[in-house]
Amino acid sequence: MKLAVFGAGAWGTALAASAATRHEVVLWARDPAQAALIQAERENRRYLPGIALPPSLAIASGTPVPELAARCDLAIIATPMAGLRPMLHSLASCERPVAWLCKGFEATGSEGLLGHEIQAQVAPALRAGILSGPSFALELAQGRPAALVAASGHPAVREALVGAFHGELLRVYANDDITGVEVGGAIKNVLAIACGLCDGLELGLNARAALITRGLAEMTRLGVALGARAETFMGLSGLGDLVLTATGDLSRNRRVGLLLARGSSVQDATGSLGHVAEGVLCARAVVARAERLGVEMPISRAVSRLLGGELKPRAAVAELMARDPAPEVR
Repeated sequence: MKLAVFGAGAWGTALAASAATRHEVVLWARDPAQAALIQAERENRRYLPGIALPPSLAIASGTPVPELAARCDLAIIATPMAGLRPMLHSLASCERPVAWLCKGFEATGSEGLLGHEIQAQVAPALRAGILSGPSFALELAQGRPAALVAASGHPAVREALVGAFHGELLRVYANDDITGVEVGGAIKNVLAIACGLCDGLELGLNARAALITRGLAEMTRLGVALGARAETFMGLSGLGDLVLTATGDLSRNRRVGLLLARGSSVQDATGSLGHVAEGVLCARAVVARAERLGVEMPISRAVSRLLGGELKPRAAVAELMARDPAPEVR
């Protein structure tokens, strides 16, 4: 099987390296200098330092995106959410299955679209989907076991993703509820900021458990309002990804919350990461989308206001705790 992975960040590199042990894989970098450095060192020192890339993994940069995709059986978009729209434009006429790895609501514009909604706008003829789930790039690159979910309305896309990535150390499950999978992957980043804030303020394990549980309820409410199935949120892309990102020390979004709790500004917190924290970029879009649908999301709203400078960390906690009593299930 021939694969092209467009985007040489941490996750794109890790996934490409994993697949290259069994398939013919090309990792495409936008920056020719970065591609040349990765090729020369056989290591992505910027995003995955210390991880040796398999000799079989090819590195490319100058080849046009549509031309490279046409040579492959599956094209993977491994850019941040902000890069998804232009990449889908480039691949709009691709006849091969296409999938993206980014998780979020589009932060630009007023609609706050999910990945599959962007694809429906700019490349409606594509057979496309998403590969998502609880996954830290470093652990995958180190050969540690993980499980992901391949979501698409097209059986051929789900089958291609399972065929490409399912193996001895990486299990890939198929799901046709792409809305649910994308909502889970997007909102868990916002909730992870809240959990980092909770831990940074030393509010305790009771508070963290409550936050994760009530955050899952928020995620499910919005997902169902957008047409997802409730049971999807009890799976890998919902509960699984939320637990990992909210509690794992490798989580960039959790790290942002920890830094905010310690007095850092949003700019300093995000600038110290060296990577994109999608929760910071899409929190406002999540809340705006929920408000248009009449969905209550108090935790996400508090995070959005905190990131926007409207609340201080302890004031955000106080606001959540001061809410009126309500039934747990409604």
